[in-house]
Order: sequence, then structure tokens, then C-alpha cells
Amino acid sequence: MLWLLSLFMAISGQVSGWEIFENTKFKWEWKEKLGAEVEVPTFDAKIKKLDGQEITLTGHYLPLKMNGNTIILSKFTYSSCFFCSNGVGQESVAEVNFIKELKPLEGDEIITVKGRLKLNKNDYDHLVFILEEASIIE
Repeated sequence: MLWLLSLFMAISGQVSGWEIFENTKFKWEWKEKLGAEVEVPTFDAKIKKLDGQEITLTGHYLPLKMNGNTIILSKFTYSSCFFCSNGVGQESVAEVNFIKELKPLEGDEIITVKGRLKLNKNDYDHLVFILEEASIIE
């Protein structure tokens, strides 16, 4: 089903973030303030152009405790996601902040969202890819 939605977005001219997120490179750096090494993203020119622009993502809802109207969307199922699996990186998850209160979602439910992309390089309380002012596309 994801490939069908990706095909539709390609035909309609909508930007799908997962393919663009995959071009982000990460390197380990020591952060004195955190007292730990963290992966720091390096964004390519293509994704920098999308910062602040509306994009669309189709993915799996991860049932992780978040504040307010915020969820985590994953390119992969919960059992194979960035938080649970080796070999999958930060480019496969996005923090999604919705405008309106959400209907209850089931774990791994596939949803399509659109929102304004915010690239996050330094705030370790949030994910690298954030969709703000988001809504679900029915």
C-alpha cells in the first residue's frame, strides 16, 4: 500500500519526505552539555530547500507517549522502527505536531499527514524531522 501512495504522490507532484530524508547524513559528536555522544545531522541542499515548506508523509503511527497533539510517524512498523531495531536510522521517523486534537489511533496504523517541515539539528528534546501545523489526509 505504501508504494501505491508513493506512486500517487509522484504523479500528483506532492513531495514525500521519506525519500528526501534518506539523503541526510549523520555523524557522531560529543556534546558537553549532554555529557554524551549524539548523532548530528548534515542536511543536503535539496532538503534545506524544503525547510518551512509543506510536505506529505505516509507512515506507521508509533504508540509512544507524547505531549499534546504530537505523535511519532515511522516509515517502518513499530517492530522495525528506529527505536526498536538496528540498522534503521533517524531518517525513518518524524515528529508530527497537529493543529487539531486527533482521533484515537491504533499502533502501526498507516496514516498520511501533511505539514510544514522543520529541520532540527540542535534540540535533543525533539526528533530531527518535525512536521508542524499538520493534519491527516483522509
